[in-house]
Amino acid sequence: MKKLDIIDHIAIQVKDVTKSLNWYLDNFKCEIIYSDKTWAFIKFNNTKLALVVNDEHPPHFAVLDKNLKIGKAVVKHRDGSFSKYLKDEDENYIELINYEK
Repeated sequence: MKKLDIIDHIAIQVKDVTKSLNWYLDNFKCEIIYSDKTWAFIKFNNTKLALVVNDEHPPHFAVLDKNLKIGKAVVKHRDGSFSKYLKDEDENYIELINYEK
């Protein structure tokens, strides 16, 4: 059987990260991984959710790619992960992400 890819997280744009983070924490059983004024990362049992402001990241979903290496099109993030964005045929953003250095 073919091994399937893993969706690491989904990112949605919010107007106020702190307010949105508090709303999710009040309404769902989830945990904070990281939070600041420009983005928050929360963990659910089966995936993660990124709350981002529109000038930092596009709305997207991220697929774990353990073969991704730091290079020209790959960006290192403040949490130590690195990624690159692709667009599908309908201009939706997909992030390929790796947490291994």
